[in-house]
Amino acid sequence: MATVTRENIGLLNDKLTVTISKEDYYPAFEKSLKNHSKHISLDGFRKGMVPPGMIKKMYGPGIFSEEVIKSIENKLNEYLRAEKLPLFAQPLPLPNADFRPDMNEPSDYRFDFEIGIKPEFDVNLSKVKAPYYRINVTEEMIQEEVDRLQKRLGKLTEPETVTEDENVLNLTFEECDASGNVLEGEEAKKKDNSLLVKYFSESVRPQWIGKKKDESITVRLHDAFEEKEREWVIKDLGLENTPESAAKTFKLTLTKVGLIELRPLDEAFFKEAIPDKDITTESAFRDAIKEQIQSYWDRQSSNQIQHHLYHVLMDDVKLEFPEAFLKKWLRTSGEKQKTEEEVENEFPSFLKQLQWTLITDKIISENQLDATDADIKENLKAQVLSYFGNMGLGGGNIEWIDSYVDSLMKDEQQVDNAYRKVITEKVFTWAEQQVQKGEMPISADEFIKMNEAHQHEHH
Repeated sequence: MATVTRENIGLLNDKLTVTISKEDYYPAFEKSLKNHSKHISLDGFRKGMVPPGMIKKMYGPGIFSEEVIKSIENKLNEYLRAEKLPLFAQPLPLPNADFRPDMNEPSDYRFDFEIGIKPEFDVNLSKVKAPYYRINVTEEMIQEEVDRLQKRLGKLTEPETVTEDENVLNLTFEECDASGNVLEGEEAKKKDNSLLVKYFSESVRPQWIGKKKDESITVRLHDAFEEKEREWVIKDLGLENTPESAAKTFKLTLTKVGLIELRPLDEAFFKEAIPDKDITTESAFRDAIKEQIQSYWDRQSSNQIQHHLYHVLMDDVKLEFPEAFLKKWLRTSGEKQKTEEEVENEFPSFLKQLQWTLITDKIISENQLDATDADIKENLKAQVLSYFGNMGLGGGNIEWIDSYVDSLMKDEQQVDNAYRKVITEKVFTWAEQQVQKGEMPISADEFIKMNEAHQHEHH
């Protein structure tokens, strides 16, 4: 009669010993041997007519070992189903030097397995106080967005002369010496680019005013651009971002002058800028812009509080782990066995991810959270809209979106990624509802600086 005994060998770490007798496996061995004989062909014998003794001699040892192991595994799985143990991964078989199944001397066999048990813990956020930053949308922020949309949806004209900082300059960059003599050879850089006058440093901008097509200026990159713009230009020229690159001199020849005429604040513009609303007045348009900006900053505040709650859950929910078992599992679970050094290097991040998985699984299970097909479809649709934006959607023509999302719903990887995003968002939404949120007014600049400081502290 098969039995399973359980023995604790460490923190959340037990040994299961499976013992089976002849009655547990021998009938299955004889049946398997008989079935085998029906399909074996040997020279001198018709199929299925090979003498049983010969079959047993040739194939018996392998079939015997297979049935013994199968019997052990069946009893182990039966025990685990009955006990419903919350296990990490599958049981690991322990070395057993005494395991030598012999069909000629069938006897009792035992096999040991090691298991890691998930810890018990509670998630209680009712006493947690979390700051919720409320960013005030100012008239200046609204005006900046209105200006941006007027410019983005404006008409590009081609005046003859550069007149202002908003002019678009189509330029040819040619590496030259300090006197403006263009360098020859393959290593000399030459590249076309487009820049607004205002992207140049304040000292260089006046040199462009009054310039026409085919006229040029000579500049040193370090002097012509501030750090951010200089890095971008250097990269575009195919150079390394080094002091030596910044010291290079270029002749910039004007090939075309452009200027974007701002769109007038009329109904056609309102419809193109915000296609999902029927806006007829500037006042309503500005209100809609304010709503969009507020929604953006509310999402940033939500992201900030979710980041805070992640650390609360990871730091305050105390979990213990069967580390010895998990290291063994990590070492042997892949296609190629890891070295001890590899396991030690990977283990901290592995344990951190495991802790987060346990916490979120518990929240999902206890609160019956789920991501429905409708949730997943809405998430995929939002992703598509964010990829293309209104400009890429033909001024609001989004009839093709639903059919495109339907095709994404047939992609298992896309659906799985969307599911994870949706269910994670639901976990954080639940967590936000549990804590004591203290609303704190803050300006956008202060909020940005606070997040930058926080990111700097964690790098």
